[in-house]
Amino acid sequence: MTISKPRKRLLFVVVASLALLAIVANFFVFLGLTAADIASQFSRIPLPRLSRKPWHSQDKIDGPYQPRDAHPISLLMAEADKRWAVYENTRSTTFRQTVAKYRTRYGRHPPPGFKDWYRFARKKNVHNIDDFEQIMDDLRPFWAIEPKVLRNLAANMWRDDKNGVAGIHIRNHKVVKESNKSWRSETLITLVEKIVKYLPDMDIAMNRLDQPRVVVPWEDMQAYLKKERDTRQLRPNVKNEFTTGMDDLLNITTEDAPAHQEDPEWFAAHGKQYMETAKLACPPESHARNHDMPKADAEALYKNRMGGVIANFNLSSDLCTMGPEIQDQHGFLYSGSTVIPTKRLVPVFGECKVNVNSDILFPANMYWKHDERYDYDEKHDDLDWEHKSDSMIWRGVTSGGAQTSDNWQKMHRQRLVRIVNSTIMANQPVRILSEQPEKPGEYENFRHFHPADFAANHTDVGFTESMSCVPDCAFYNDVFSMKPKAPFPEQFKQKYLVDVDGHSFSGRWHAFIESKSLGIKATIFREWHDSRLFAWRHFVPMDNRYDDVYSILTYFIGLGAPPEERAVGSTAEAYMPRHEAEGKRLANQGREWAKKVLRREDIEIYMFRLLLEYGRIMDDNRDRIGYDGDGSELDRYDGVAKTDQDQVAH
Repeated sequence: MTISKPRKRLLFVVVASLALLAIVANFFVFLGLTAADIASQFSRIPLPRLSRKPWHSQDKIDGPYQPRDAHPISLLMAEADKRWAVYENTRSTTFRQTVAKYRTRYGRHPPPGFKDWYRFARKKNVHNIDDFEQIMDDLRPFWAIEPKVLRNLAANMWRDDKNGVAGIHIRNHKVVKESNKSWRSETLITLVEKIVKYLPDMDIAMNRLDQPRVVVPWEDMQAYLKKERDTRQLRPNVKNEFTTGMDDLLNITTEDAPAHQEDPEWFAAHGKQYMETAKLACPPESHARNHDMPKADAEALYKNRMGGVIANFNLSSDLCTMGPEIQDQHGFLYSGSTVIPTKRLVPVFGECKVNVNSDILFPANMYWKHDERYDYDEKHDDLDWEHKSDSMIWRGVTSGGAQTSDNWQKMHRQRLVRIVNSTIMANQPVRILSEQPEKPGEYENFRHFHPADFAANHTDVGFTESMSCVPDCAFYNDVFSMKPKAPFPEQFKQKYLVDVDGHSFSGRWHAFIESKSLGIKATIFREWHDSRLFAWRHFVPMDNRYDDVYSILTYFIGLGAPPEERAVGSTAEAYMPRHEAEGKRLANQGREWAKKVLRREDIEIYMFRLLLEYGRIMDDNRDRIGYDGDGSELDRYDGVAKTDQDQVAH
């Protein structure tokens, strides 16, 4: 049979293409690439009429930090880089991947509106479309409570104004009412209005107070979490819309209370030791409840025995792990000023919490509200690293707890000011690390360092005014000399910015990370952004007792002279080589990262996702609503072909 010329040409093209494919495949095999690697490379090839989207362009990841010595901080930096690289390399890049990962992680379909949220997040250039674990953790136990009960609580907790709860009420895609309003709820409304057109009718109960609210006993919480796990399922043919016309939403046409009103069971605990309540939410075997656990065993869970630096930032703020050691050293724990908790699981939104709380976190208002005291502005006179001083600065007021002439030394801010005061520390030895004379690059504990001169030369820490005292703050007149206020441009002249708690979280933290200085953080509070900030990659963690502050500062700034340069017969001096490059590296990494994950756009994205998930747990049909598609309808939006979607990052 004769083959026509057009067919011959077609046959030639097919054979040539197969030959070329075989050559390319063998080339990849020669390079040691797996089939998955090859598929990944082909998936990056743009297809006709399918433009590649920005979220397919993986950022270039520098190799992990290579420690120049065996100092624990150097080693912790290298470990943090590796964890962060995993975080970066496992991000979903398509709607299909995002949906599949959601179902794998949570055992449920995404909520109604998930596709709108995805497009919203992509339009605003979200960095990691998967990192909303805090939301899911916060809402998990509420799956164990009937939606009708949750709606009743959310609609009515504002009614007794002395309990410190505001109400925000959404109807027909508008914020129609605000109850027991405060500056916090007014600010939150300006954020909610950015996304309200996507939301179902709902009532939001928001904490008006500085300090968190909900402490559910551990045994009760385990029962709630078990029920949540047991109810996970991927039902077919669920409805991709929220239910309308449900009972127990607030009747916005009247101020009258409903016939039945759930009791949130608040109780006042102002000025009392918080650990007495907090420990109830800890496991029975934890340090908080097991008095037989030695302090050293608890510290070993989160501190390095060398220099006492923090090895696990998450556990360093875990009250079940370290609460007993700082219950007399932190103002909120020793004598909280606005503590009105409940042991009942109630849906209250809050800006921060400690690990035992079950408040629903949202991005703090100070990160959203424009306030020059808390906003980083590129116009600030922020010096390049090389032009900053080798000093750590902190300014603030005496907030943190209800203070008296008898208890002020128990407050955390007061301890910070004292521990870096050269006069107070004149005869106080502290532990730092010192290089071993016979083993350069290796270190040992040096327990008799007298830090007075170092503190005088390298710290600028002090109060600007006193407040929160009972009956007044006159007792501070003979204790502290107040320092002038230091606006951000003044603070940014220093290389090291230490940030500690006040009554609750510190609203300056975002600005500190965004700056060209290096942030040092000590806190017991959790915030919405915690999972996206890596200790020892984007900031320096510090113990809440501040007993590692000199280990940290001497590492970066350096101390003393090497043995060969010391005076004859001198053997008792500590020596720490300067780690200038490491400090600059951390500062730069934190700054660049903040531009990607701590933007105002990230706050909008987080709040949108939070309220979709919240809307579902409040819905009577929550087990029968959601998005049950495979995500393929956004293939073209994502700029990839369907065959590219087989690799789901887990």
